[in-house]
Order: sequence, then structure tokens, then C-alpha cells
Amino acid sequence: MFEEDLRVYNLFISHNGEGDEEYLTFIQRLIEAPDFEWEDHGVPGENTPDQLKEQIEPADAVVILTGLYSRHHDLIQAQVNIAQELEKPIILIRPYGIEEVPGDLEKIAEGVVGWNRVCIVERIQESLE
Repeated sequence: MFEEDLRVYNLFISHNGEGDEEYLTFIQRLIEAPDFEWEDHGVPGENTPDQLKEQIEPADAVVILTGLYSRHHDLIQAQVNIAQELEKPIILIRPYGIEEVPGDLEKIAEGVVGWNRVCIVERIQESLE
């Protein structure tokens, strides 16, 4: 096995504090991705800005589910701001079935992908090369 095969990707996946269907569906996509080891440092629930910072700090990349951005703007924007402050690459996931993402987020992102698990994994890996 190559060393690259053993890498565990430390991620912070945006969340709204509850078991949102979009978040749960995204997690399932990553679980089903073959040969991709990852850990989500996000802790769904009520999080203070300091708690969010503690969760984002060990992450290699921050994944923003842009469908949550429109419904929970202030919370997701706080997560984005902390990611920028910590200089973490930001990867945007389009809302399911929609091509556009908020322009202000697209400007700061390392990349934008849809819900294809292969594309998601590739974008995460490429953002950390």
C-alpha cells in the first residue's frame, strides 16, 4: 500500500446544528466513497464561535454545503469566516440539482462540485496538493 492510500483527510463539514437531511446525505456519500478515509471535525449542535474555531482548526479543508448557506446564512457564514481566518481551503458543494452557488462564496472557494462522490473526493484531494 502506498503512503497516499493511508492518508486520513481531516474535514470540517458545514452543519446547521441539527440532523439536516442535506448534511446527512453528504456524510453518506463520503462513507460510500471507496479508498477515501476521512474524519469530520464538525460537531453538530449549538456551537459558540470559539467551539467552531476549535472544530475547524484541525481540519485540512472546510466543506460548505451551499444549500445550508441559504437556509442558515449567519451560522454558515460564521463557519466560512473562521475557515478564512485560519486559511483553510474551502470547497463548495452545490445544492442538489442546482448549478449555481452564492457568488460571494464562489470567489473564495478552492472549487465547486456537485453531489458526485468521485468529484467530491477528487476536489478535496486536489485542494490539499
